[in-house]
Amino acid sequence: MGEVLARLLSPHAEVVLHDSVTDRIAMIWNPLSGRGPGDASLLGELDELSATGRDAYGPYPKVLPDGRRLSSVSAVLRDEDGTAAYVLCVNVDRTAFETASRLLAAFAAPVSGQPRVFFEHDWTEKLNELVVGYVQECGVPVERLTRADRVELLSRLDAAGVLSQRRSVPTVARALQVSRSALYQLLAEARKEPHADPA
Repeated sequence: MGEVLARLLSPHAEVVLHDSVTDRIAMIWNPLSGRGPGDASLLGELDELSATGRDAYGPYPKVLPDGRRLSSVSAVLRDEDGTAAYVLCVNVDRTAFETASRLLAAFAAPVSGQPRVFFEHDWTEKLNELVVGYVQECGVPVERLTRADRVELLSRLDAAGVLSQRRSVPTVARALQVSRSALYQLLAEARKEPHADPA
């Protein structure tokens, strides 16, 4: 079983089989700690642990001499009489997982604003920002905006230059979930009367 676990978790785990009678290592697979068979197990606490009636412990932290941190689990293996004969320990080196965690955290970190040099001509970005911001301001989804809401939103889009872009009308109509003809009517109304700048 120890060899199977070591193969499964290789190269990140050390699997150790301790002889609880001799208090020495009986077998060790992928020895991250540099220990070998016959080395002292230092399981002096086994009798105390066995008295709890539990045979499985962990995960609990351990540290290698070089500073690497481990997550460890231990299982007491008993003979037919119920006496603790061996202890099987699996010590997983957390280095690779912590490195991966930091890498993922870096990818998930907040990003800075879009570089204007790349996006200054992408009017659809501005369209999306203004529509999302306005529906959040109103507290309702796009399809529930009133006519007055749509007129105000179109006024803001027009002021931002979105509607002066080539082929913008079909895209804006889809964003507002209205037909092109309805959009032209709303836009005429938005341009007819001045609207206050958004706060």
